[in-house]
Amino acid sequence: MHLAYPAVLASLLFCTGLYGVLARRNAILVLMSVELMLNAVNLNLVAFDVWLRDTLHAGQALTLFTIAVSAAEIGIGLAIVLAVYRARGTSDIDRLRDSAEPRDPDDEPDAPAAPAAAADAPGAADEKAEATA
Repeated sequence: MHLAYPAVLASLLFCTGLYGVLARRNAILVLMSVELMLNAVNLNLVAFDVWLRDTLHAGQALTLFTIAVSAAEIGIGLAIVLAVYRARGTSDIDRLRDSAEPRDPDDEPDAPAAPAAAADAPGAADEKAEATA
């Protein structure tokens, strides 16, 4: 088999994965796209190993190492996505840009008590509202 066939297939797989990373909003689909790009690299490594007729089969050995690293990456990435989904209720990447902890409505009092000095000054409440916003 000619080297061009697996190289073209690997480039198509890599471009599809790159499009998935850039265009998708769901974190799980982004992880799947990263795996698709890693598989395209693995295909290139094996194809060039066969084409060069390497006696040590370094491309295939590096492919096995890449598969092990990608399995660990997808395990940790999926655990992080599930933890974020449980905490925030969404896996949408655009909604997860705020890195602050979500507020618990039980922790906040219903009516905050204003100090006596702040109640006398009319501009103090506005300054406090701007500071907390």
